[in-house]
Amino acid sequence: MATSDYAAVSFGESDTRRDEMHSTIEEWIEDLIELIDEATATDEFQQWLDVQSRFHDYSHRNTLLIKLQCPAATKVAGYNTWRNEFDRYVKEGEQAIWIWAPIITTRCPNCKNSPSYHDRSDCEYDETPPEEWSKGLVGFKPVPVFDVSQTDGEPLPDLETEAVGGNGELLPALLNATDEFGLSAEIVPPEEWSHGEARGVCKDGASEGAGPVVEVIARENLADMAATLIHEYAHAMLHVGVDDQTERAKREVEAESVAYIVGRYYGLDTSGSAFYLAAWESDDPEVLRERLGRISRTAGEIIGVVED
Repeated sequence: MATSDYAAVSFGESDTRRDEMHSTIEEWIEDLIELIDEATATDEFQQWLDVQSRFHDYSHRNTLLIKLQCPAATKVAGYNTWRNEFDRYVKEGEQAIWIWAPIITTRCPNCKNSPSYHDRSDCEYDETPPEEWSKGLVGFKPVPVFDVSQTDGEPLPDLETEAVGGNGELLPALLNATDEFGLSAEIVPPEEWSHGEARGVCKDGASEGAGPVVEVIARENLADMAATLIHEYAHAMLHVGVDDQTERAKREVEAESVAYIVGRYYGLDTSGSAFYLAAWESDDPEVLRERLGRISRTAGEIIGVVED
């Protein structure tokens, strides 16, 4: 599963595009499982994490599609968005990057289908007429986007996406956001640290109903402390109450992946990250999809809270 195997992925035929987009994601996940204890799989996984760090508010399905079509992409938008909002134009001959976009329309309160699909289904809901139904998500459709490197025009405005990075501002921002995450956090002086060589821990709350408690050992490297805090926040948000040791090892990779995505987004040094994917060797494709989704959502949530 070399990167070059996927670098030229494209979805050119409109009548097969939807199925090809689905099958390509499934193929990548199945290949990852097949080669999960090899360095190639780790490289592929880390490349996806890199893309996820650049598109933290995208689902794991869309960041996988971006990675497989244009792994170097940094900012994507539709043709009209580039033209109308940024005064940039897609270069002639550029190939679109296809991702999934939500379909929002009126839907049946019972079966959640649009009126046309509702009429063809077995749903017998008739308490309110379709014109009174509220809008909601009924599915997804392929839409074309282009990376900024595929466009020419006016320079992009400065985007302050790294306002709190390795300069030490990320750590207090994370500590100030604990209420939003439903946990408490404490920086513990080395002389009071009671957890051996661990740099951080996540524990259950001291009383019933109390949120998880995160502790990180104090040290001079504030960026490293921030990365540890993110790792433990991920455990607190995802894994509190997981007692199975095998699953704990698997979810350690999830927490490290979340820390990697958030750290990359804020410009932290992530070179020390390690992804022991062999822990996922017994997972089937559905379980791996769930893990990718958890990683994507949790990293996006942490970034969203810190940004706000």
